This record gives sequence, C-alpha cells and structure tokens, in this order.
Amino acid sequence: MQFGIFSVGDVTTDPTNHTTPTEYERIKGILKIAKHAEEIGMDVFATGEHHNPPFYPSSPTTLLGYIAAQTEHLTLSTATTLITTNDPVKIAEDFAMLQHVADGRVDLMLGRGNTGPVYPWFGKSIQDSLELTFENYQLLRRLWDEEVVDWQGKHRTPLQGFTSTPRPLDGVAPFVWHGSIRTPQIAELAAYFGDGFFANNIFWPKEHYMQLIGLYRERFEHYGHGRADQAVVGLGGQFFIRKNSQDAVNEFRPYFDNAPVYGHGPSMEDFTAQTPLTVGSPQELIEKTLKFADYFGDYQRQLFLIDHAGLPLKTVLEQLDLFGAEVLPTLRREFEARRPAGVPSDPPSHASRKAARDAAATEAAESAAAGPGRQG
Repeated sequence: MQFGIFSVGDVTTDPTNHTTPTEYERIKGILKIAKHAEEIGMDVFATGEHHNPPFYPSSPTTLLGYIAAQTEHLTLSTATTLITTNDPVKIAEDFAMLQHVADGRVDLMLGRGNTGPVYPWFGKSIQDSLELTFENYQLLRRLWDEEVVDWQGKHRTPLQGFTSTPRPLDGVAPFVWHGSIRTPQIAELAAYFGDGFFANNIFWPKEHYMQLIGLYRERFEHYGHGRADQAVVGLGGQFFIRKNSQDAVNEFRPYFDNAPVYGHGPSMEDFTAQTPLTVGSPQELIEKTLKFADYFGDYQRQLFLIDHAGLPLKTVLEQLDLFGAEVLPTLRREFEARRPAGVPSDPPSHASRKAARDAAATEAAESAAAGPGRQG
C-alpha cells in the first residue's frame, strides 16, 4: 500500500505569532517537505492546483519536475488537475513530459476543483462543468493513446492530424485517478475507464464517501475491469500528532480554530469525531486510519494533508519524522496483513502497466502464430 502526503498549497497566517509566509517561502518549503517525505519512507507526493490567492500551486508540473530531480523513488502526482479549465492538449503534453523527466514516477488526479470563479478566468462556464469533464477527458485519452488525432467537440476548436508531443514514456500513458467529493458521475467515469477513484475523505462523515466508493466499485466490476474489491481506491486524511495526545490537542487547537477552511465552525472535538481528522498520539492515528478499510474496503493509496492552516515548516517536518518513526511501519504491516488474496496492494505504476501491456502483446502474437486450428 502506498502512503504519502498531498498539499492544497495555501498561504495562511500562523495564528500563534501572526506571521504570514511569502509565496516564495511556501514554495521553497513544500520542496523540502516533499523531499523529506521520501526520506522518511513515504511513497507519494501530490500537489493541488489553484489559480487564486491564498494558494500558490498554479503550475503543478513545474513544481513536480523540480521534485523529480531531488528524489529517486517518490511517485509524483496531483491532488487535482483541473480537467474542466485546462486544455486537454496541454495536460497531455505536460504530463508526458513529466513522465520522461521523472523516469515514469508520475500519475495524476483529475477533478473539477472547488473554486467557481476559475471557469471564466479560463474562458469556460461553470454550468458546463460536467460536459467539460467528460469531453476533455475523452480527448485526453485519445491524445495519449493515438499517434495522430482527428477530433471535434463542443467546447474546443477541432484538431486535424494532431500529434501530442512528447509521446507518453514507453507508449504508456500516466495512470489517472478521478477525484470527487460529491458527484456520482465522476465515480462512473472512473469505473468506465478502469481508472482509479480518489475520495478526498477530509470534510465529510464516512457515510458520504462510502456511497461514492461503493458506486465506483460496483461499476468497476460491471465494466469488466475486475472484481469490485479489486477496484483502485485512494483516500485522503489529515492529522496532527505528538507523542503525548494532549500536547497535540493543545498545539493544534489555534490552527484548527483559525483555519480558513474549517475554522470558526464545529469544535475540534466534534470535527475529529465526525471526520477522519486525527489530533492526538501516533497510536490514535494508527487506530483511526486502520478503520478506513473497514468502511471503504481494502484500498491502495493513503494520502495525508499536514502542511496547511499556517503550520510552520519546522512543525510539518517534525510531523513527518514522528509519522515515519512511529506510524508508517505499523500501518504498512497491519494493512497488508489484512489484505485478501487477489486484491492489489498498490495502484498501477508505469512499470506494472508497461509489463502488462507487453505481456498482452506477447500473448496475442503467440496466439496468432499458433493459428486458429492449433490453439489449445
């Protein structure tokens, strides 16, 4: 099973000392965080995409390309690539380029985002959100899968004899996740293509995500990609831990209470009781995270949000150290011990997809060479 972190890339004032990092400081900080995630044994780093203050990650592939040069094993992904407002041609080219730069350590998560004003900024209408999602993704798939594309749709100028460059590394497109917090049509889209489905799993009670993931698993099997329990699922989560539980509660409370996303709403105690947020000891985080599989089934990727709400870089790095030393080994061991036979432990990688493609081609060639009368 893969473990990693995902960042929304907020630039938020620290409520304990009222200092606000610059964009430069946050960007340089997230580079250190990503590199340290690999150092403590994590598998994935993912960044969001935003085009408005107080967020900085408007160019995810630029950020990930730099991180690729600083790491050796980390899978580089996005926590949302805006399929609605980005040109599918640019997505196809940017992520194929990143594949080459990172030697295949790349996948991406497509989503519609949660910032309505972004649509007119890029010449789109929010009323077309779902149409844009479906049309743009179908074009993106063709741009990766076909050498020469002729295409005409509703929301983009036609393409005639177009070849996206560079071509995907080894002819294998990046693996795609579809992220959603509320839309069953996105779960259906992921299932239809046999892609991964990522549930944000931060702001809502578990029952909400259980419905979406259950639908995705059912439709994944319906479309013939495997059993429902073999569907490729990823989950978000968030934590703040210290060796002593009360220390974590006391330290994180001002950040929670003033966070732009959930501050001034439910109490921290109510929020941790109703959502996956853990504020406490390493053991409390282990116990709560292990329950995720009871609700959602065995899954392949767990990402955590830890660098938000104005938390200082020093504190985030300390969180990673404590997680790597006292949480990660136990989670790996316990999740794998309970995983049934036949359920994949990891999502598809570039290497595994290339091997599957090559094996299928070899089998087809051998079958053709045997001839219809010699097949057993």
